[in-house]
Amino acid sequence: MDDPAVTAVLAFTTRRPKRSDMPIDIAAKRPSTAATGRVWQQRFDVASPILGTDFQYGEASWNGPDGSLWRVCSRRKPGVVRPRLFFVLVIAVGLGGAACANADSTSAAASGTAAGATVEPTTVEADEAAAVEVDPDNDADGDVETEGSAPQEETPPGDIETTGWVRSAVDGESLAGATVSAGEMTTTTDNDGRFTLDVPSGSSVTVARPGWIEITTPIGDPTADFFELTVDLEPFTVRGLRVSGEVAGDPERFNRLLVMADNSVVNTLVFDTKDEDDRVLYQSEVPLAQAMGAIEALYDPAELLAKADEHDLYTVTRIVTFEDRLWAESVPEAQLAADWVDATDQANWEYPLALAAEACRLGFDEVQFDYVRFPEGRAAEQARDLGRIPDTSDERAAAIGAFLAEARNQLAPDGCAVSAAIFGVVMSSPTDEGIGQTVEAVSASVDAVSPMIYPSHYGPGWIGLNDPNEHPGQVVAHALDGGIPRLAANTLMRPWLQAFEYRPDQVKAQINEVEQRGGGWILWNFYGRYNEDALPTDTLPVEEDTP
Repeated sequence: MDDPAVTAVLAFTTRRPKRSDMPIDIAAKRPSTAATGRVWQQRFDVASPILGTDFQYGEASWNGPDGSLWRVCSRRKPGVVRPRLFFVLVIAVGLGGAACANADSTSAAASGTAAGATVEPTTVEADEAAAVEVDPDNDADGDVETEGSAPQEETPPGDIETTGWVRSAVDGESLAGATVSAGEMTTTTDNDGRFTLDVPSGSSVTVARPGWIEITTPIGDPTADFFELTVDLEPFTVRGLRVSGEVAGDPERFNRLLVMADNSVVNTLVFDTKDEDDRVLYQSEVPLAQAMGAIEALYDPAELLAKADEHDLYTVTRIVTFEDRLWAESVPEAQLAADWVDATDQANWEYPLALAAEACRLGFDEVQFDYVRFPEGRAAEQARDLGRIPDTSDERAAAIGAFLAEARNQLAPDGCAVSAAIFGVVMSSPTDEGIGQTVEAVSASVDAVSPMIYPSHYGPGWIGLNDPNEHPGQVVAHALDGGIPRLAANTLMRPWLQAFEYRPDQVKAQINEVEQRGGGWILWNFYGRYNEDALPTDTLPVEEDTP
């Protein structure tokens, strides 16, 4: 500002600033010229005390580019509800000049205006690209009246326009697809983790995302009409045990698992609702399951979910997906080869998705799809001979990824997380191993990935080991280090670990490697026989006792 004669400008807008660091465009018309131009843009912090809810009068200041000292002055009468116009009075004075006057009007606050200067009102423009945290109690009301301005009216509190950003507390990455709700109002964060929601005055905002820990935060000033917040969600770290249908149907054995969970870090139970024997293990209402005679009701999910809830346990249901002899024989047009159905035919998605939706309605927190792949071995050869398997790794992976993405689209509105069990070997492979599973494609379509890292499944020579089964920690570490960097953003790593034919120290060696890398884990034992000594009683890494 070259001419100190222009010393006062009144800036106003009919909308509340959207960001906490936003530019005010200051325009001034000098008597000697007909032009009106921008002096400069100066960012000020609306979270400063001057614009809080507890002030009556205050100021903020900064040094202008020409050395002049600029001040932002604002005042608010106690008890006055937000007016329709938001005024900011800007005074330019010499370096070290007078502070804002504690005045009741524009004329008093702007008494330092030089003779001959013309005050030009201009709009405060919000910089929509700015993204910083805002004091929940921010308030930028002025009650300055100028000639021609509308009279201020007291209005009752109403909806508070709330904008915000939801991100991961782990790495700060934006979280898309989080549900933001207040009262009956609900919205979803976009791909950048952003949202806008009109929140009823006096309400709190709840933010939830499948697989993450829900958080509720209050709105600071019930008289405000704008609020901005940043919410950091923590992922839920699963530490789980698999519950077979037989264990679920045996009260004594199931209760034993509950006691184990109570006495250890276990916080999750993974139930089978459709298993490798093609059985649906509860009284399902899905028509195809009924028509094929697939139902073998071994337990009542509602009863066991209620018990799990009493013990504060997260619940997952496991659904065997595309390997199903009964289905392939009962519906010939669904068959790919042998006991497998065709994953590329979207008509074949309906059955597992119907079971998954039913599981969500029953109250499971998450659905995990197992055998969500193309076959290997003889069945794969037959399918290739018939030209029924996509030719390339990318095409196969895209087909499996598309099914999982559709599952998440359908289940997320009901609050269910979606995960997938994948072969452990694909964690270390640059290809899909012929089955349509890659870390990249699967993790882009689900909330969590569960590679089956069972050291007994790796042959001699794997990573230079004569017998990988004797080195559980090393095998698990190698798989995780190969796969974790390939995960899609915000997808959780949660491997299946071997809890069969192992001593407690060998089970703990695997858990230790996962915990050190910040992941969750699930123990697999087909018969549901777990040794309490294998279960950590806290989340600290457990040293491996054997090589």
